[in-house]
Amino acid sequence: MPLFASTPAEKMTEPYPRRWWALLVLCLSLLIVVMANTSLVVAAPDMTRDLGLSSSDLQWVIDGYTVPYAALMLVLGAVGDKYSRRGALVLGLLIFAGGAVMGGLVDGTGLVVTARAVMGVGAAVVMPATLSLLVAIFPRAERAKAITAWSATSGLAIAAGPLAAGWLLESHAWGSAFLMNVPVAVLGVIGTLALVPPSKAAGMGRIDYVGGLLSIVSVGCLVYAAIEGPHFGWGAGPISAAVVAGVGLPAFVAWELRHPHPMLDVRKFAERPFSGSMTAVLFFFFGAFGSIYYSTQFLQFVLGYDALETGIRLLPLAGAVFVGAAVTGTLAPRLGVRLTVGTGMVIGTAGVFLLTRIESGSSYTDFLAPLLLLGFAIGLSLSPATDTVMSSFPESELGVGGGANDTALELGGSLGIAVLGSLLATSYKDRLTELVGGRLPASATDTAGDSVGGGIAVAEHLAQNPRGGAGQAQALLGAVHESFARSIAHTSLVGGVIMAVGTLVVIAVLPGRRHVAKPRQEQTEQTKQTEQTEQSASSGGATGPRVTS
Repeated sequence: MPLFASTPAEKMTEPYPRRWWALLVLCLSLLIVVMANTSLVVAAPDMTRDLGLSSSDLQWVIDGYTVPYAALMLVLGAVGDKYSRRGALVLGLLIFAGGAVMGGLVDGTGLVVTARAVMGVGAAVVMPATLSLLVAIFPRAERAKAITAWSATSGLAIAAGPLAAGWLLESHAWGSAFLMNVPVAVLGVIGTLALVPPSKAAGMGRIDYVGGLLSIVSVGCLVYAAIEGPHFGWGAGPISAAVVAGVGLPAFVAWELRHPHPMLDVRKFAERPFSGSMTAVLFFFFGAFGSIYYSTQFLQFVLGYDALETGIRLLPLAGAVFVGAAVTGTLAPRLGVRLTVGTGMVIGTAGVFLLTRIESGSSYTDFLAPLLLLGFAIGLSLSPATDTVMSSFPESELGVGGGANDTALELGGSLGIAVLGSLLATSYKDRLTELVGGRLPASATDTAGDSVGGGIAVAEHLAQNPRGGAGQAQALLGAVHESFARSIAHTSLVGGVIMAVGTLVVIAVLPGRRHVAKPRQEQTEQTKQTEQTEQSASSGGATGPRVTS
């Protein structure tokens, strides 16, 4: 067998012999782009201290990755379909590695945000390419099992990011949280060339670049408004972005409905399996990313765990993902998509609601059950939902299918962090102001109310005052812990209600029967065969294929 895979997947008459090794490469590539979403959470204290980040700066260091990532996936998935899915994966890994190198070496806030944006562009190329290549390589009989491994990797990455970054931060600066991605990306490039066969859509027409531009502008503005508006006020920028998104999304739908070869056939949203599964993916990551965002802050700022200790305590979530993934391989074929996905969403919603019990005296064990439930829910339901989404697309649109699924995933995660994070910050500030308002200088109160990290920093500063500073610092620290715990409970209540509404929508939309959408290409072939049969019958031909019901 040659060193580098060279026969296109579409021209193979037998299943690709090294497909399981190729799956390992695809999962490795997926792992680092999802890890990049969570790894910087544990590095936030070090970055805040070294770079002097404000709450706004820190938010954009994290979300500078999210906007291009979410906005570009659909278009770049289509580009991979047309030219080369394997080439897209290699290029995306190289862009991602370049951004990681930049982020690890610069020391200015603007440059770090720029590096995160470059990584987001690379991730937007990588993510849909991994899923489209998986579907192209694996025969239908094995595809559900491969997608289960892919989905489990997404869940693993949520916990692996903080763990890996935390381990490095024990003895290295925060830049190591960027640089750790570089050797993995290089290994992914080598593995892709050696083990992943070339693949692209056969006979694909011109790319709908107008539709692609509308999707980029609409999704990008939607994510920007969701991040900026709730956190920092609805000024001219967020309002303008929201208006553009509000106009752009209907324009995108109208354009796609009229275009003969649309970027995304929006009529698919009328298909219950597709729309229900997309909704499930969005809500799962809304709850998971939002909950983990503030849970890790409590573990670090209130319970005092360092970065590595925090990462270790997220491992049960990863273990629960694998348990759920193992179970879904047995349950989904027997119970069907609606019951499997719906059960997972009920379990995940229960996990979010359990966080309403958090109080200032809570320990890690109070977070353990919610993490286990969220992880198990993701492992149980993400695979059948993703498989249903991808089964809705023909071979020529696998990249677009992957881009659509991954856009729902990333949009859900970014909205979870933005919406729940904003609610958390507002609730924390209001409660802290009630507890300490008037007893501290206005500037100190503002700083302490900006974030839990800011509150702890003010308390540490007060403790250095020899004239009664220790008592004042202790009182402030208690108020910070109580305010943050109460804000987590309040935010989790709202998040749980949102998840519950999403669960009801998904259960109502997904069909009750065991339904897997048939790829449109197969439907087209059946239609052609039927038309040929009817033509043969109408012309008196006796040799045409026989149609059976």
